[in-house]
Amino acid sequence: MPKRNILSVLVAASLMAGCQAVNTTSGGAVGVERKQYMFSMLSTEQVNQMYAQSYQETLSEAASKGALEKNSAISKRINAIAQRLIAQVGVFRPDAAQWDWDVNVIDSEELNANCGPGGKIIFYTGLVEKLNLTDDEIAAVMGHEIAHALREHGREAMSKAYGVQMATQLGSAFGVDAGSLQLANMGVEYLMTLPNSRSNENEADLIGLELAARAGYNPKAAISLWQKMASAGGSAPPEFMSTHPSSSSRIEALRNTVPKVMPLYEQARR
Repeated sequence: MPKRNILSVLVAASLMAGCQAVNTTSGGAVGVERKQYMFSMLSTEQVNQMYAQSYQETLSEAASKGALEKNSAISKRINAIAQRLIAQVGVFRPDAAQWDWDVNVIDSEELNANCGPGGKIIFYTGLVEKLNLTDDEIAAVMGHEIAHALREHGREAMSKAYGVQMATQLGSAFGVDAGSLQLANMGVEYLMTLPNSRSNENEADLIGLELAARAGYNPKAAISLWQKMASAGGSAPPEFMSTHPSSSSRIEALRNTVPKVMPLYEQARR
């Protein structure tokens, strides 16, 4: 199938699905200004509701295993840091200050943390304990995860996946052979999804850096955090084929951005 026909299928699918260019946040001092493409039929409220259900299931499962930390020292520590960061989200997104924020800590060796759509935060004790994270480093992780929610990266990824599905269905209707559709899908995966996923990670790094600084946490801790993560992660896949920046490029980008937010940190400390 000629490339122009494959492109026509993708474009037609996007038009049919109602794809719109939006910017979910202001740029802040770090200057995150990329337009995002979202399907209007997949609303912010729908995504938030879908995630809230999954979030509650995760908490229920942890509670049934006695792994949900509520009044432990580490839970109080995580919650205190979260509240300082949440107080800064209006800088990037005023409506996020009214979200139904929730913070929970799960006792697990998993080196992980996340903030899902709508402000639902989960921190795993293994991340803090195994890497011996300082409060500043915890703030760097949490700021990064909160930034994903503010930028609606989850909704953006779902919109792209839906676009591929629409293209496949439309292509089948036009009698496009399976090989050409596979090629088209691969093109979307590597020319759109993966680069934008890396872009999303970079955006979360930068916005997270500013959130932490505004909350009075040293932004330089993001560098030591990812150095610790690199040491714990072992060998990593080549950056070109990964959805995440390599540790070296990530650390370099953070190091270059720290001077932009240090005045905010110094002001918050005063």
